[in-house]
Amino acid sequence: MRHLYGDFALSDAPNQQNFWAQGVPEDSLNAPAAEGDLHTDVLIVGGGYTGLNAALHLAEDGIATCMIDARHPGWGASGRNGGFCCVGGTRATNAMLTRQFGKGAAEEVRAAELRAVAHVDELTGRLGIEIDRHSDGETILAESVKAARKLEQTRNDMRRTYGVEPQLHDATALAARGMVSAHHAGLTLPVGFAIHPRKYLLGLLLAARAAGATVYANSPACSIERDGTGFVVTTPNARIHARRLIVATNGYTSEDLVPWLRGRTLPAQSSVIATDPMDEATLRAQGWTSHQMAYEDRAMLHYFHLTPDGRMVFGMRGGLKSSAANEARIRARVRADFDRIFPAWADVPTPYYWSGMVCLTASLTPFCGEIPEMPGAFAAFGYHGNGVAMGSYCGTILADLVQDKTPRHPLPRAFATPPPRFPLGKYRRALLSAEYLLARLID
Repeated sequence: MRHLYGDFALSDAPNQQNFWAQGVPEDSLNAPAAEGDLHTDVLIVGGGYTGLNAALHLAEDGIATCMIDARHPGWGASGRNGGFCCVGGTRATNAMLTRQFGKGAAEEVRAAELRAVAHVDELTGRLGIEIDRHSDGETILAESVKAARKLEQTRNDMRRTYGVEPQLHDATALAARGMVSAHHAGLTLPVGFAIHPRKYLLGLLLAARAAGATVYANSPACSIERDGTGFVVTTPNARIHARRLIVATNGYTSEDLVPWLRGRTLPAQSSVIATDPMDEATLRAQGWTSHQMAYEDRAMLHYFHLTPDGRMVFGMRGGLKSSAANEARIRARVRADFDRIFPAWADVPTPYYWSGMVCLTASLTPFCGEIPEMPGAFAAFGYHGNGVAMGSYCGTILADLVQDKTPRHPLPRAFATPPPRFPLGKYRRALLSAEYLLARLID
C-alpha cells in the first residue's frame, strides 16, 4: 500500500508516549487477525470513530457486519486526538458553502455540526460509556489585541450560525473563570465537551461487539476486487467476501487501495503534549484552574484543556515531515509555545508526546456517501481535525446509506458532494507548506 507520508508516520514511533494509552492500553483495543475465507453482509475497512459507529449501528440493525483495521481499532487519529467533542468538521465559511453548494447549504452544515455533538452525547449516555466528560462548550482565546477586537463579530456570527448565545470575556473575566494565560480575551460557545478519546473508543468497540459485529485487528486491506455484485477484500491471511463495503480510513487512507480516493485526502500532522498532574497550588500559580477546552484564534492552531486529574493536554498543528528528527523538533516547538502561553508552568514536566494525522479535503468539507464509480461501496473522510463528533456522525449515516435507508441524521449537500482531487498529486503536501509558512508570518 502507498501512503502520502513515509513509513515513520505509519509506525508506532509517533504514538509511543500517548497519555491516553495510560487509561486504555492497546491490549484492551486489540483483536485477532482475520484468517481464511470469510463472508459478511457489510465489511468496514478502518476501525476509528467512523468505522466503529457504522459497525455498531449496523449490528444493532441486525446486519452481519465485519470490521478490519491495519493495526488495532483506534490506532489512528481516533486514539490520539486532543479529546475535543465540538462543532467543526469543515474549514469552509458560510459564504463559501453557499457559493459552492447553493442556498441553505451553510445552514445544513451548521445544523449537522450541532447534531454531531448531540449524537456523541446521546450515544455515550445510552451506552453508559464513561468518557471522563468535562468542559461546558469551548472557549476561543484571542492571542492579540487585534484578535480580541474580532471576537465581537465572531460572537454575532456564531449566534446566527448556531442559534445559541456565546459569551464574551475580557482578560478580567477570563481570570475570574480560572483561565489566566497570555491571551487578551475569550469567547465561549456553549456547545460541546471534552472527553478521554480512548475511553470513548473502547466503549464503542465493546458495544459494537456486544451488538454482534465481528472485529479483526492487524488485518490491513491489501486489495479490493469486484465479486459479482459484491466485493472481495484481501488481507495478509484472509479473503473477505462482502455484499457491501465501507471505507473509513480518513487521514490514513492508502493512495492505491481505491482508485477514486487517490489524491482526494490531504493528511496533516497534529502533535500533542501532556503534563504530569498538577496540584491546586501549581494551577493557581498560573491562574488556570478551569477544565474548559480552549483554542486560539490564530492560523497555527493551539488547542488545550485540563483533564479531570489536573494534567494539561496541549496540541498544535503544523508538522509536514515524517521522521524521528522532525518529531523532536515539533515536540520542542510545542513545548516552547506551551511555556510562552503558561509561563508559570515552565518547570512542569511534559513526559507525554504523540502525533497523528487529521484529514483535509479540497472542498474544505467532509465527504460522506457512495464512492463514485464503485456502486455498493461507501466512504466518509475529511473532518479537518474535528473527527470526534463529525466522524461519529458520518459513521452513523453510512450505516443507513449502506442499507439503502434514509439516514437517521441529516446529510448536508456539501457532505454528499464528492470533493475534487488536490492539485500536485503525490506532491500536494507542498500546499500545506505554503499555507503554514503564510500562517507563521501572519501569526
